[in-house]
Amino acid sequence: MTKHIKITVNGTEHELDVEPRLLLVHLIRENLAMTGTHIGCDTTSCGACTILMDGKSVKSCTILAVQANGKNLTTIEGVSAENEYNHLQEGFKENHGLHCGFCTPGMILRATELLENNPDPTEEEIRWGISGNLCRCTGYNNIVKAIKYASAKNRGIEPASTEPEFV
Repeated sequence: MTKHIKITVNGTEHELDVEPRLLLVHLIRENLAMTGTHIGCDTTSCGACTILMDGKSVKSCTILAVQANGKNLTTIEGVSAENEYNHLQEGFKENHGLHCGFCTPGMILRATELLENNPDPTEEEIRWGISGNLCRCTGYNNIVKAIKYASAKNRGIEPASTEPEFV
């Protein structure tokens, strides 16, 4: 027995019939063909599947698609205009905040909510804010720099030039 749901993803409304047990991450990746949302652990431990649901970061691997009925979702595909970077994406690029890139979409979406709620976070606040998203490559130093970079840019301040750390 399927359930009819209506969701808005990256500004586009979708009406779908889904199995009640379908996870939101699978709906996004398989039904909507948006593969930027990654599947890492299926237990909410890693954060690779992080998206925004009504502006709040959530781990889509443990949310049923039917729970998203009527919600507004943002995936990595919807954070910036086509062929443009937003300040977080630019920060990750400029500060070498990614290595393999697997955690990057979830990290950017988590940082989006963090900066929305705290436009000028300290390093400690950033580290605490992204603590539910794991990166197995970077050691987080450049991710923190990337978020600080975006914070400055969002506030109209030219970010201080820093050298990325390579680990």
